[in-house]
Amino acid sequence: MDLSQFVRAFICGGLICAFSQVLIDRTRLTPARILTSYVVLGVVLTAVGIYQPIVDWGGCGATTPLFGFGYAMAKGVEKAVEQYGIVGALSGGLTAAAGGISAAVFFSLLGALIFKAKGKE
Repeated sequence: MDLSQFVRAFICGGLICAFSQVLIDRTRLTPARILTSYVVLGVVLTAVGIYQPIVDWGGCGATTPLFGFGYAMAKGVEKAVEQYGIVGALSGGLTAAAGGISAAVFFSLLGALIFKAKGKE
């Protein structure tokens, strides 16, 4: 590992996050719509072969944000379809993203147990 890998990951992830912030600040899109759009866009860009070169260059900077979640799901479907046929299209995405889904559920529960929720005033 050399320093350039870290720099490329920082630049790639930073550009994705900066673009997200611009969308939040300059459009009427809600954060939830932006997040779901990123996951879907990650799947679409992976399916057409555009996202793999970005992952090869940006490393974790490309696979950690929500585009990366869509990328992982698309790669999981691709692998499962090769292995199990068309039935793999139904289970491959969830299998590949199970770690991320489990972590989100666990840390959400942990946060709910530690912090007290506040209603809008």
